[in-house]
Amino acid sequence: MNKNTKVNAAILIIGNEILSGRTQDTNTSTLATWLNSIGVKVHEVRVIPDVEKTIVDTLNVLRKFNDYVFTTGGIGPTHDDITAESVSKAFGLKYEIHKEAFKILETYYNKGEFNKGRQRMAWMPENAKLILNPTSGAPGFSVENVFCLPGVPSIMKSMLGGLKNRIVGGEPILSLTISLKTVESEIANSLTQVQDNNQDVEIGSYPFFHAGKLGVSIVLRSDDQSKIDECNLQILKFVNEKKIEVVDR
Repeated sequence: MNKNTKVNAAILIIGNEILSGRTQDTNTSTLATWLNSIGVKVHEVRVIPDVEKTIVDTLNVLRKFNDYVFTTGGIGPTHDDITAESVSKAFGLKYEIHKEAFKILETYYNKGEFNKGRQRMAWMPENAKLILNPTSGAPGFSVENVFCLPGVPSIMKSMLGGLKNRIVGGEPILSLTISLKTVESEIANSLTQVQDNNQDVEIGSYPFFHAGKLGVSIVLRSDDQSKIDECNLQILKFVNEKKIEVVDR
């Protein structure tokens, strides 16, 4: 892929604890921010339970329509950690002990601590490539365009650096935020006109209430800074005409 290629990804968050609300998902934000910085646009995010058929079916759809798929969760030592086995089934691969992963984990734990539960973390799809874990020893893995990472946010984040050379992105996705003291209805028509004239820039508007101020943040996103700048000028033009105040968030 060259730098002008549009590269997209899907994020698949796996875990009953996310769906129940017991655990807050911060991995989507971490992954999306990192992927944008290396020129990969997140196309969609799905959150699904620890159910094998759901994981297999969802994965087979996402990997077909995206350059990359990142899963988080379900690769730990407990009975409900079924991501690795589900990925094996999605690709029609044998589910087996990964010798290198087994060796890494055996070395990581003290003698007698590498029990049967922890050995589960060495079971992966046949010929999976490891994603090394600098925080807690247990590696993630990848098969073709699918990258499987742990659900614990700090551990997941620490593993991204090791992936950078394995992900080929396009131009990094740039963004600019303009915060206004207004309401969406006051700028909707003008903003639609700017979007129609700037198809290569993604424009989003997001209401906010901060420090007693009610307003709207307009976020411009593109891989071309000059197009963002041009779009920004067009927005500021109608903002000035309407006498809308620009505020600092």
